[in-house]
Amino acid sequence: MTPIRKRMINKCPGRDPKNLEAKNIKCCSCGYEIEIFSDEMGAHCPKCKSTVYLDRMPSCIDWCNSAKDCLGEEYYNKYTENKAIFLKDKLIQELNDYFGDDIKRIVHAKKVMEFAEEILRKEGGNWHIVIPAAILHDVGIKLAEQKYGSNAGHLQEKEGPAIARNILLRAGLKKEEIEEICQIIGSHHSPGKINSLNFDIILDADWLVNLDEIKEKKRDEIINRVFATKTAKEIAKKVYL
Repeated sequence: MTPIRKRMINKCPGRDPKNLEAKNIKCCSCGYEIEIFSDEMGAHCPKCKSTVYLDRMPSCIDWCNSAKDCLGEEYYNKYTENKAIFLKDKLIQELNDYFGDDIKRIVHAKKVMEFAEEILRKEGGNWHIVIPAAILHDVGIKLAEQKYGSNAGHLQEKEGPAIARNILLRAGLKKEEIEEICQIIGSHHSPGKINSLNFDIILDADWLVNLDEIKEKKRDEIINRVFATKTAKEIAKKVYL
């Protein structure tokens, strides 16, 4: 093995602070320019306190199997924790921008996300699949209503994945994560179409919100019939019965 080859294996050039790039990004709320480095997900505006995100494709930290060894466990864990926080905030911001004045859709998605987080804590599942899918699960409604004059479930499933994919690409998720999220969005009105815990959590969280619109005398039968996870059923009984 040549010395050059050995150096390439023993040290990732991306870890060298000299290779970091800084970009000046304008705050979308107040226009103030913020310096964000290439190893950051985003930053908080010092002027108006809004969160500003750096649009990015997945870095080697996101896809490389040796990323934890390369960076060290402490830095890697800090990176993934910060990524999760910024990802959630960014997708909520994208949701707000997409639906605009349609407050009903925004509030519904946030409630589904909150229930999904609660189910995740007890049942497991992949946070980076479930939370983006929960936030974006109904993005197909807007285009379905514009194109077909209907928000029927199968039309949401038809139009939602392409819209979600564009948003998720801007957020820098891995390709395989994006594909699974889009599959869930494209099937979230079709119970049994996908056999996975991530899918079950989304359906259960969606039902937990939708139960509020169902007559009280029918809730008990629905609760015992529709939920796939024990946690969701317990939440439903506590909240609605």
